[in-house]
Amino acid sequence: MLYQQIAKNKRKTVLVMAGFVFLAGLIGAAIGYAFMGSAQTGIIIAVVVGIVYMFVILGQSTDVVMSMNNAQEITEQQAPELWHIVEDMAMVGKVPMPRVFIIDDPSPNAFATGPDPEHAAVAATTGILQRLNREELEGVMAHEVSHIRNYDIRLQTYALALASVISFLANMGMNAMWWGGGRRDDRDNGNAGQVIMLLLSVLAIILGPLAASMAQMALSRNREYLADASAVELTRNPQGLINALRKISMSEPMQNADPSSASMYIANPFKDGSWTHLFDTHPPIEKRIDRLEHM
Repeated sequence: MLYQQIAKNKRKTVLVMAGFVFLAGLIGAAIGYAFMGSAQTGIIIAVVVGIVYMFVILGQSTDVVMSMNNAQEITEQQAPELWHIVEDMAMVGKVPMPRVFIIDDPSPNAFATGPDPEHAAVAATTGILQRLNREELEGVMAHEVSHIRNYDIRLQTYALALASVISFLANMGMNAMWWGGGRRDDRDNGNAGQVIMLLLSVLAIILGPLAASMAQMALSRNREYLADASAVELTRNPQGLINALRKISMSEPMQNADPSSASMYIANPFKDGSWTHLFDTHPPIEKRIDRLEHM
C-alpha cells in the first residue's frame, strides 16, 4: 500500500511540475506577444530567466530558506535530544546526517529543506521542543527525514524556484503594462483578433502567479501524506506522529514564518482558514490522522 501511494504521488508530482513549466512558458509567451510582438521571444526570455534563477536557488537554497525563517544552526551540545533524534532517524532512513536548525518561535512546527539529501537541513521551533515528548518528536523528525529520503526537498525547492520565476515574469509584465500599456499597433489598428489575443495575454500575466501558488500548494498536500506514511515506516510507531499532529493542530500560528516557505512546514504555520481547500498549503490534519490510524 505504501509503495502504491509513493508511485501515485510521483505521477501527480510529474504532472504538477509539468504544469509549472507550462505556466512559466505561457506567461513568457504572453509578455512577448503583448509587449514585443513575438510570443517566441517571450518564451526564450522565460526559459533563460528560469534557468538562471534555478541555478541560483539550488546553489544556496538551504541557507536562503533558513535565513528567511530566522533559523539558527545548532550543534549537538546546544540541543542534544533534538540532535540525537535527527541522527537516529537519518540512520534508519539511510540518509546523510542533515544540518540542524532551531527557530525561536513558541508555535510547534518543523520543516526540512535542501537541494538533495547530501545538502539537507531540518529546522524545529522552540515551541515544538517544549511541547512534544520524545516519542512525538521522533515522529515529527521521521516525517522530515522522510521528505529528505523521498527527495521531496528537491521537489519543493524546484517548485519554490519556479513559482518565484512565474511571479518575477508576471511582475515584469505588469510593469510593462503600467509603463507601456501593450503594443501600440494592436491598440491603434483595432484588429479584433489581435485585441482578443492581447487581452488573453494580459489575463495570463495577472492570473499566472495565482495558478502557480495553487499548484505549489497542491504539490505540498500530495507529499505530506507520503511523508506521514514514510515516517511510520521509520519509527514503526504511528501514535507518536498522531499525537504530535494533534498538539500542533491545537497551537497558535507562528509569528515570523516566511510565507513562501509555508508549504515546507509539517503543518501550515499560519493555520488553514481559506474558503476553499485549493488554497490550503497542507491536507487537513484530521485526514492525516485518520490515514495514520488506519495504517
